[in-house]
Amino acid sequence: MVRERLASYRDRIRRKLVAAFREEHTPHQIAASFAIGVFVTALPTGGLGVGLFFVLVALQAWISKPAIFASVAVLNPMVKPAVYLSSFRLGSLLLGADSVGSRDAMTGETAWVAIRQLVLGNVVVAVGLAGLGYVAVLYLTLIHRRRSERFDVASDADVFGLFRR
Repeated sequence: MVRERLASYRDRIRRKLVAAFREEHTPHQIAASFAIGVFVTALPTGGLGVGLFFVLVALQAWISKPAIFASVAVLNPMVKPAVYLSSFRLGSLLLGADSVGSRDAMTGETAWVAIRQLVLGNVVVAVGLAGLGYVAVLYLTLIHRRRSERFDVASDADVFGLFRR
């Protein structure tokens, strides 16, 4: 069951990214669109990030729709808890003695510190994931386009060898 679900997510990511690679956007635009999507999706927006995608796509013609929406498939509900946990821990590390772990009682002040800890860590994690996503998608786009030009046929299997079943 878990294996089938992971295969389903992998296939969805693959389809969306291949659609982005085949668009008439530059590799930089595709990678930047994906990075923006990863950044917004990693933040605790409560689902409002997808609405923001529609606004961004409507306002900026350079944004690749398939690439920005592929980020939602990458940061799916199975991955989000790990993002939030790592964000909370990173925020604790960055805040040091001011973190929730250093407090004894649960108070309003402790709740505020916990929120700061989560948001600070989450912004740092989102920036890191967006940077990694940009580099990965730029690289994959360039490989896909080079092979498509060389063979005049898209070689998705070679580009996405890591995503094979």
